[in-house]
Amino acid sequence: MSQIEEGTLLWEPSEDVRNSANLTQYMRWLREKKALDFKSYPELWQWSISKPADFWQSICEYFEIRASRKPTAVLPEYSMPGTRWFPGAQLNYAENIFARMNKEGPVILYKTEDDPLKTMGWSEIYSKTNSLAEALRTLGVRRGDRVVAFMPNIPETIIALLAVASLGAIWSSCSPDFGSRSVLDRFQQIEPKALLAVDGYRYNGKTFDRHEVLFDLQENLPTLEKTVLVPLISSGLNHEELTNTVLWDDFLMSSPAKESINFEQVPFDHPLWVLYSSGTTGLPKPIVQGQGGILLEHLKMAVLHLDLKLEDRFFWYTSTGWMMWNFLVGGLLAGASIVVYDGSPGYPNLFGLWQLAAEIGITYFGTSAAYISACMKAGIKPSEQHDLSQIRAVGSTGSPLAVEGFSWIYENVNRDLALESVSGGTDLCTAFVGGCRLLPIFAGEIQGAALGAKVEAYDESGQAIVGQVGELVISQPMPSMPLYFWNDPGNQRYKASYFEMYPGVWRHGDWIEFTERGSCIIYGRSDSTINRQGIRMGTSEIYRAVESLPEIEDSLIVDLELLGRESFMPLFIVLREGMELDEDLQQRIKQTVRSEVSPRHVPDHIYEIEQVPYTLSGKKMEVPVRRILLGQDPESAVNPGAMRNPESIHFFVEFEKSLPQLT
Repeated sequence: MSQIEEGTLLWEPSEDVRNSANLTQYMRWLREKKALDFKSYPELWQWSISKPADFWQSICEYFEIRASRKPTAVLPEYSMPGTRWFPGAQLNYAENIFARMNKEGPVILYKTEDDPLKTMGWSEIYSKTNSLAEALRTLGVRRGDRVVAFMPNIPETIIALLAVASLGAIWSSCSPDFGSRSVLDRFQQIEPKALLAVDGYRYNGKTFDRHEVLFDLQENLPTLEKTVLVPLISSGLNHEELTNTVLWDDFLMSSPAKESINFEQVPFDHPLWVLYSSGTTGLPKPIVQGQGGILLEHLKMAVLHLDLKLEDRFFWYTSTGWMMWNFLVGGLLAGASIVVYDGSPGYPNLFGLWQLAAEIGITYFGTSAAYISACMKAGIKPSEQHDLSQIRAVGSTGSPLAVEGFSWIYENVNRDLALESVSGGTDLCTAFVGGCRLLPIFAGEIQGAALGAKVEAYDESGQAIVGQVGELVISQPMPSMPLYFWNDPGNQRYKASYFEMYPGVWRHGDWIEFTERGSCIIYGRSDSTINRQGIRMGTSEIYRAVESLPEIEDSLIVDLELLGRESFMPLFIVLREGMELDEDLQQRIKQTVRSEVSPRHVPDHIYEIEQVPYTLSGKKMEVPVRRILLGQDPESAVNPGAMRNPESIHFFVEFEKSLPQLT
């Protein structure tokens, strides 16, 4: 693979690409309908953030949003948090999905590791959504009730989301590889009325039975009235062992469907779903996002930024525990077909997903920087084995994509594609910096901020900076920002999570640098949240699992993910007196994290230390330790005067010197 430098020009849109781009069509519409003439994307972006009410109103008009009642205003309040969007409007997210869904050809293409490709069209999806919605309504599910899913990335999960949204109920999901404690930490907070679940899942050629987890969920979710079981690994005949459980097919047939779906009309800011983003202490934060905000944001991203069209086949490798699954469903708003894959990206080998792309004609291939890195290190060259010429865009997210990753894609997939490195998060369920089909692509750089997203780099004093690394902030409201956190009186957790450092400005928790040309580079997390393969997990969840073992007195974990450097996640433990960190204990620690948290968050290595560094107020000093281990000067990374045990930091200063050999 040839070596290139950061900032090397890799791709420029041709005249044909520019002329056919959805962004170009939108700009023509603005010229014709609004007398707004923008010559370039930077001009369009500047208007979108200087006139946000006009911009988002234009999105509603351009995409012909279905609403039973018009709003009384667009943006009557402009402060964060607490921004109100489109008050008075009444609509339904699922109704708008079906209105824009392609009625010709396959809508969902579904593939597992070993089973043949299956397809599902508009009429089948509509019919099953209708049946499920009526069955849930008969069960008593109403507007505002919570329905949760312990389901993988399969068509039934998408149908369930649409049915729940059609009722005005509130959706939430976890991937079935999550341990019961991690699932309960999420679902217990929102007190669901119904659970949709699978009996197990298959991954990397192996089958995993989840009946024991289902027993735990039913026992510890007292508000559950019904469990709907999709028998993925068995016939489902043994489901009688579970409480108040019915098989998926039987449940769909239990209530006669209406002639058409009765889409409950709800306010613009009515909750659509609850996602979970973990802080470093306490339970995962239950983030509530609204029907209208997600609808507008995903339309904008899918059509204007991903440039999806009716003929596209849109794929993103994801699980239902990651916001990219919700984002993938948003591809239906463009009328594109979406490709749903359930399994390991490395099964039977790293060629598997590329083979899938070639066989079914994927045109937008979404993946993670970690997968690209794995392909690169394995030395595979997909384009030599498969015809990938139909891929016109590759999306990369989950962590920063290094320069070498950019080079590998262009050399080994195809040279005439847009490599769109994107970044955003669960918190807004979108990418707020990412691709633009009208701009060039430079190695190691994200093309720029998305429309309607005023993303900036701030220094410590809250000043916007260019050409320097700073805190990633969003200094103007966006419609998909959280409505609130569930059960958060006075929005205290919400405000503390995003608005504590810069009052009135959203601080996201990433390091970012903007170039003079408007592109940007993200260097990893500026806080201690663990981001593994795109799945964010709070350190407190890992601590609860690790410190439940009787041999362990205390622990500290950090993820040393940084642009251009392989992620390395060490766990540091303090043993109880007389205990030894032998091979057996190491394996039990890893198995405990695997089963109670998730397989993605198993530490890469475990080290014994004498004490965990603490602040004077008793908080584990994860961020200073992480900064030291990433090479920051210890004197600037930590203030010993703010520490309860300043001597504890010496271990990590010395440990950092050995990291190049470890990674």
